[in-house]
Amino acid sequence: MAPNDLNAPLGQDKRKRPSKLPASAPQLLAGALGLSGLIVVAWAAFVNDPLGGEPIAVVATKLPPATPTDRDIDASGKQHARYDGPAAAAPAADPAAAAPPPGSKTVTIIDGSSGARQQVTIPGNNGNTAPNALLDPKLLETTRHGAIPKIGPDGTRPSARYARPRQIPANKKDSPIIAIVVGGLGISASGTADAFTKLPAPVTFALAPYGVDLEKMAERARAEEHEVLLQIPMEPFDYPDNDPGPQTLLTSLTPEQNVDRLQWLMSRFQGYVGIVSYMGARFTASEQGLSPVLREAAKRGLIYVDDGSNSRSISSQLAGGQNLPFAKADIVIDTVPTPVEIDRALARLEMRARESGTAVGYATAQPGTISRIAEWAKKAEAQGFMLVPITMVAIKAKSS
Repeated sequence: MAPNDLNAPLGQDKRKRPSKLPASAPQLLAGALGLSGLIVVAWAAFVNDPLGGEPIAVVATKLPPATPTDRDIDASGKQHARYDGPAAAAPAADPAAAAPPPGSKTVTIIDGSSGARQQVTIPGNNGNTAPNALLDPKLLETTRHGAIPKIGPDGTRPSARYARPRQIPANKKDSPIIAIVVGGLGISASGTADAFTKLPAPVTFALAPYGVDLEKMAERARAEEHEVLLQIPMEPFDYPDNDPGPQTLLTSLTPEQNVDRLQWLMSRFQGYVGIVSYMGARFTASEQGLSPVLREAAKRGLIYVDDGSNSRSISSQLAGGQNLPFAKADIVIDTVPTPVEIDRALARLEMRARESGTAVGYATAQPGTISRIAEWAKKAEAQGFMLVPITMVAIKAKSS
């Protein structure tokens, strides 16, 4: 039997127990994390390192020695070298040498924070090539809407200056001639692109006044030997349910108001030989509305083309009284815009040319229409026809 623990000597046969840690493991982990946080905060507060410890490279550069004038003098009278970058170029002695080139524009840019002003020269268009050279400044008049055509001081008419007449061979002098006007360029991107790439030069292009980049489009057309017309929106019978667009000429307006609208339309671009009606079934049947417009066109040396959409148009009668070169479309080629009907319309155009010697067709710049006209144009001369621009068939109509 084991001896009684009470009677056993103290300290004998007693096992040693392991010493306990001053804190538990979770407490130690929490302390370590807290210490790390304190180190981060202390580093951010007392160490100036905007790169956050990212590696950097230091490269030594050699600055040119400072000249005696490149020195600052402090309060004690000592000089300290200073480098302010390359020396600025000396100003030109002759102010005229710094004048902007002709045709350029100078604009002032103002720094909103400092108020500093800077003059910037924007080059003009004088360096452009042949297309711009076709624009004659003597045939332009400045109005509140912009530049519009006028007859030159020497009597030159824009319709003659910008015409692209075609030389007809001697053996084809008696051939029937056909002029085709394609309108609506600048509205349909695909139709406009097809017109430029597929149609031959004698086809006349009529540009809508609401297109984009009309000046560039007109320049390209002239460069490719196309004659150019400006389309003039006129009031149809169902106006305003059918609205041709802003600045439409209306029978309800006074002659002065319509002429003002006409001048706005004329200012959209330059280099055209004349104007052509767009819609306008009601307007072209109104003498009060149409007569002042034709008078203005004649005054400015243009031709007038009736698109042939209104059988009741009186433009041919009024043009004679204004001594205005005039042409009217005999056939609207794509009234029914299907390949079969377009081909039939072109056949009627040929018949008209054989009967009277000349014929005028009008079409819109739709891809399907342009494709059919392009195919027809390839065969027209082989069939005895001559395709010509509109000014070659525009005549000075006699008063009836």
